[in-house]
Amino acid sequence: MNGHTFRAARTGMAAAVASGAVLAGCLTATATATATEAVPATTWPPDPVRVTAAPVTTVAEGATARVRLTVESARPLTHPVTVGWTTAATAPATAAGPGGRTDASTRAPRAGAAAPGRDYRAASGTVTFPAGSRPGAARTLEVATLRDRVPEAAEAVPVTLDVTGATAPERAPLVVVDAHGLPYLDPARPVRERVADLLGRMTLAEKAGQMTQAGRNALAAHEDITSYALGSVIYEAEADGSPAQTPEAWRKVTDTYQWYARATRLQIPLLLATDAVHGHSFVKGATVMPHNIGLGATRDPALVERLAAITAEETRATGIAWNFAPCVCVVRDVRWGRTYESFGEDPELVATMAVAVRGLQGAADGRDLARNDKVLATAKHFVGDGGTAYGSGRPPYAIDQGVTRIDRGELEKVHIPPFRRAIGLGAGAVMPSFSSLHLTGERSGPVKMHAYGEMISGLLKSELGFRGIVVSDWEAVDQMPGDAVTDVRDAVNAGIDMNMAPLTYKEFGRIVADEVAVGRIPLARIDDAVGRVLEQKFRLGLFEKPYADTTHLAGIGSPEHRAAAREAVARSQVLLKNSGGVLPLRTGQRLYVAGSNADDLANQAGGWTVGWQGAGGREIQGTTVLDGIRRADPRAHVTYSEDASAPTTGHDVGVVVVGETPYAEGVGDVGVNGHDLELSADDKKAVDRVCAAMRCAVLVVSGRPQLVGDRLAGIDALVASWLPGSEGDGVADVLYGRRAFTGRLPVTWPRSAQQLPLNAGDHGYDPQFRYGWGLTTRVGAS
Repeated sequence: MNGHTFRAARTGMAAAVASGAVLAGCLTATATATATEAVPATTWPPDPVRVTAAPVTTVAEGATARVRLTVESARPLTHPVTVGWTTAATAPATAAGPGGRTDASTRAPRAGAAAPGRDYRAASGTVTFPAGSRPGAARTLEVATLRDRVPEAAEAVPVTLDVTGATAPERAPLVVVDAHGLPYLDPARPVRERVADLLGRMTLAEKAGQMTQAGRNALAAHEDITSYALGSVIYEAEADGSPAQTPEAWRKVTDTYQWYARATRLQIPLLLATDAVHGHSFVKGATVMPHNIGLGATRDPALVERLAAITAEETRATGIAWNFAPCVCVVRDVRWGRTYESFGEDPELVATMAVAVRGLQGAADGRDLARNDKVLATAKHFVGDGGTAYGSGRPPYAIDQGVTRIDRGELEKVHIPPFRRAIGLGAGAVMPSFSSLHLTGERSGPVKMHAYGEMISGLLKSELGFRGIVVSDWEAVDQMPGDAVTDVRDAVNAGIDMNMAPLTYKEFGRIVADEVAVGRIPLARIDDAVGRVLEQKFRLGLFEKPYADTTHLAGIGSPEHRAAAREAVARSQVLLKNSGGVLPLRTGQRLYVAGSNADDLANQAGGWTVGWQGAGGREIQGTTVLDGIRRADPRAHVTYSEDASAPTTGHDVGVVVVGETPYAEGVGDVGVNGHDLELSADDKKAVDRVCAAMRCAVLVVSGRPQLVGDRLAGIDALVASWLPGSEGDGVADVLYGRRAFTGRLPVTWPRSAQQLPLNAGDHGYDPQFRYGWGLTTRVGAS
């Protein structure tokens, strides 16, 4: 996914999304009137008091709905709060017009109006929160529904509230009698049969909605989920510097979204998505895994599968059933800002590591997807995004979203094998690349991948046999060379099944409907797209269990998960040089630790952590490299000086931890925003000062190789530490010989920037360290 428009999404964010009302999963309004102590207690209380109610309460036909009301205040109530309530009939749902159209906005029909006396018993009453009630006190009102045994879509019963002594909810709660008796609701039927039945009941507006993915931070109102029958919402990263939300906060938000999806007449659940590219890393307390480049260094697909399974478990526990991972791109130029999202430069290595799909999803036939520890995987970015030419990037980027210029033979040899493998493993989704593909000798120029029907409908769907969802990247359809209408038409006709349109989700459905009406998008193409989306929702079990299964919620960031990540960190470390056996370190030594990345969790975790471009280390729970050293050898005398300004005398060994600061995708391209492959001036000074004073080991914590140049001669031991994530203890494990160094370079380590791009097999290949290089040590050796 791309976040170049992320800040725009933030500015358009609805106030309700940012408020505690969303996190509480309720509709609320805060009282604004206050009173001084001199005001009698019979007037408005000194603290705001509000009544909250779940926005939607669903109930099976014939059962009794229980609507929970809660009083919220800073302290026990000083006076009673009463809530009078009554059920009320409502106007029928908007009838669909010709071609499935509803209104000018192409909004989908909502749940129909339930009839009193036929669908439910009309009722009214009063609930009271007496003075002294504590904050969070709850009362329940009941609405009895009636069974008519007729198969039908969902029906709504509005409940009107009259609140005295507090502020009422912003909107009245809604009781929805679940759709029932319809074939698509029967889990015993084959998925294909359920899809066909549901498709036959949908209006065009509802179909367009299922093809639409809105953004959490740009969702204008929760009601839009219902009004536009949205198929998906992406739970994207927080803005830079925003605090991470807890797992329980994520769970409440995702359940709230599903409530609104349940208010639609067909009750098609949302497929909620996120970018858990190295663990569920936007969530506070989650296990942050090493990025893919480090996992490529392990050469261990079984370990990669195990980490993916942990990510799936932590993600599904918060109500998210779709992960935009793994990236099976083959990086061919390490100046690319997404280098660390790739497992490496060799297509065979990347294809091997595509087993992450199985870790996320389980069995290739999809039978495990309904489990509470599995999520839908997304192989990305199709196809050739790792091969874009430097200087071809979409401004202001230098290489990201650029043009891949290769012949068909190289495309087949380098960039297609990982997708072939991922599809064979059952990947439920594929995301096209922002980049363009120019097949030399075959076309007159580059073609945007999102418009490249020969590649999406032809190669991907027909030749490779992909049956899942083709989902666009972030507002990528808008990047195509045309106006909004032609962009949508060309993308859908090329084979895009779901449009990630965080900012333009309202317009997308209208354009689709208009284009179908005039015959420029075949209805068969729409049915194919929607059928693919529905199939995955059925396989995920979302129709039966749309809300978060919190069984594994407490396991997010558990010791067991962190232990697996720690093992991966140790296995990912690549020992590039080790003169004189500096490593492993001996216990009890006097250590001098320096460098910008020795004690910084944010730098250690990199991009796609809490925020899109990374976030402050205080938001990440884990151990730094310095923490790991201190924990590994409590007897050691450790002097820590980030800039190496502390006296260096009297130490046995120096450990200098240097490298990059966080970035993501195009923002991190070399030549953009000051990024290059050089160590910072401060890091160079730290290396020079420490290595001149004592034997030293230099650790490079980065998402791509850093140019060491002539400094290599003065460095005794050099380690590529990549971006290890939250478990710095894993670095210490190999530094002290508790685990052996076994990692091997997943990409070529160049001597200079002038050599780039540089990959194994290139003519005149002469790197500082070749692809696959890596020294080994023995456990416990000194």
